[in-house]
Amino acid sequence: MQCTGKTSTSLTRKDMEAREEKFLASYAMKSKFSGGRKYPEKEHPYRSAYQRDRDRIIHSAAFRRLEYKTQVFVYHEGDYYRTRLTHTLEVTQIARTISKMLCLNEDLTEAIALAHDVGHTPFGHAVESVLNDLMKEEGGFNHNVQGLRVVDFLEEHYPHFKGLNLSYETREGIIKHSTTHLVNCPDEFIRSCDTQPILETQVMDIADEIAYDNHDVDDGIKSGMIAEGDLKKVTLWNMMHKQIKSEYSNVNTELSVYLVIRGLINLQVTNLINNTLKNIKKFDIRCVADATGCTQRIVVFDSEVGALRKELHDFMFKHLYCHWRVLRMSDKAKRFIHALFDVYCNNPELLPPEVMKEPSIKRNICDHIAGMTDRYALEEYKRLFDPYEKV
Repeated sequence: MQCTGKTSTSLTRKDMEAREEKFLASYAMKSKFSGGRKYPEKEHPYRSAYQRDRDRIIHSAAFRRLEYKTQVFVYHEGDYYRTRLTHTLEVTQIARTISKMLCLNEDLTEAIALAHDVGHTPFGHAVESVLNDLMKEEGGFNHNVQGLRVVDFLEEHYPHFKGLNLSYETREGIIKHSTTHLVNCPDEFIRSCDTQPILETQVMDIADEIAYDNHDVDDGIKSGMIAEGDLKKVTLWNMMHKQIKSEYSNVNTELSVYLVIRGLINLQVTNLINNTLKNIKKFDIRCVADATGCTQRIVVFDSEVGALRKELHDFMFKHLYCHWRVLRMSDKAKRFIHALFDVYCNNPELLPPEVMKEPSIKRNICDHIAGMTDRYALEEYKRLFDPYEKV
């Protein structure tokens, strides 16, 4: 069969840059105005700078390891629960939707979202606090700084430089994720300490909050740690639950929970988009510099939804994040990560040779532990402390 129609053609990188200039908002970060890469590289013929960042992150070992890193529940507690990887994908989807509606650079937003958790330790924030304490004499530990260290130094895929050589904007998004206060960061980002993140980073930050607040509710209910009856005391949940029940009277509990969470995400994303557009007009944001130089963040919820979200988050903190089962696992993780660190410090020859990349033994140990999955950390503990376990 013979095909008919227009002659086939393809988009070049310059075509895509021209599209960005034409269709993106004036305050969006265009790829052709990127601050560039630490190590100069020839531009790709059909991928923009941020598309290349995205692809490099997806193909990194640190990104793959997110599959077996704890979000709230340790991987062996069940296949249903979110991991750092599934959480990251959910954040990316929400962030792209918001970015598209605000006419921001979706590719940059996606790259930052995909990389935002690559510096996280196994077993969640509990281990981060342990490593920060153990490393206090050598600069401490912060998962944002570690994320930048991963993409700048620890990943090795190229013959001419260490790291992934990501663009300045993606790297800044990683280190300024959820904060404007930078600690122990490279000198090139010091000038960013007193400025707001670019809007693409701000979008990713809020998408992160929307994802974990709502999807942790789902995991909490599934685990039995959160009773749906208790959630009805939370205004935001109760409001959406009543709406779903009025629309669908015969759905079962599991489907009802799914519909409520879907409705809550939609409500928050819609409110965020509308309020951000109001803020852009209110603060007369016309370019990237206007956004980063603003006295407050532009991408935020209105005060009403912000207050309702705080009530939900406070509920989650009390009923899930401080649940005795979660605290028990966190306490266990702290103890055996501390034990691993001590064994390595006293016997650095037990470390795999490829781990030794720095003059500081402790920093090498910290990098090694931070890069572990939950599963690897548990197996390593058994190898080192169980006399019947093969090494």
